[in-house]
Amino acid sequence: MLHALAVAGLAPCTRRQYLQMLRAFHGFVAERYGAQVRAGFGAAVGDGGLDRFNHVRHAGDDAVVGPPPSRERLQAFFSFVRSQVAVASDYRAMARDYALLRTPYHSAVRVSELVRLDQADVHPGLGPSGKLHVRFGKAANTSGPRPRWAPILEGLDRILAWYLADVRPLFPASAPLFCDDDGQALKAATVRDRLARLLDAEGVRWNERFTPHALRRACATHQYERGMDLIAVQQLLGHRHIASTMAYVKPSQKFVEDAWRRATDSAVRVLAS
Repeated sequence: MLHALAVAGLAPCTRRQYLQMLRAFHGFVAERYGAQVRAGFGAAVGDGGLDRFNHVRHAGDDAVVGPPPSRERLQAFFSFVRSQVAVASDYRAMARDYALLRTPYHSAVRVSELVRLDQADVHPGLGPSGKLHVRFGKAANTSGPRPRWAPILEGLDRILAWYLADVRPLFPASAPLFCDDDGQALKAATVRDRLARLLDAEGVRWNERFTPHALRRACATHQYERGMDLIAVQQLLGHRHIASTMAYVKPSQKFVEDAWRRATDSAVRVLAS
């Protein structure tokens, strides 16, 4: 069954939802009709209904392995993109892409949430430096969208103010914050493609490339390294479970070693006192 779903082109998260529905149905049958099945067929309804090999890994498992791009790497990338804005043959598209890609790094929104932001979802007056109203936050299992307020961090308020005042009016008048030449909201695949093209133009090595999802992970990791509490990072990411947040936050080896050093020095001072 999984093979057929994969061949049909369904995403891993969609295939996993199919399995969850089958497991839920199997649990219902086992609970309600287990005795009748045993009496009629002489066999018990098995545990789970699916063998242990019939599963789908989380769609983010492959991505949430190594550390995200470093702060220095992203500073170099955004400096390159900013330098291209002034010389690009299509100024408005390059300027839009600059603001577009800065947004997930400084607010931790998912690419699926990023492309569904409207201009009206930018609220510069909320919080210390503004917030984004993520009205279509990623759903949990089969629930509906989970809206949240994403804080605007590290100067993104100034970038969005510039974009809304000077760049967005160059596109057709419409609701989406980031739109195409027709005023329609960008697709997630378009965001990934635009980033890939910019990385090609930057001419970096393969191990220095990254995805829009890595920008979200970088936001979480770098804010944690700056001192943000892990629970606050969880709220920033919009995670229901702290375990999901812990999988996203991948501090650099230097950060970890410095933390060990501080702990060791503190212990030595305690013992010496």
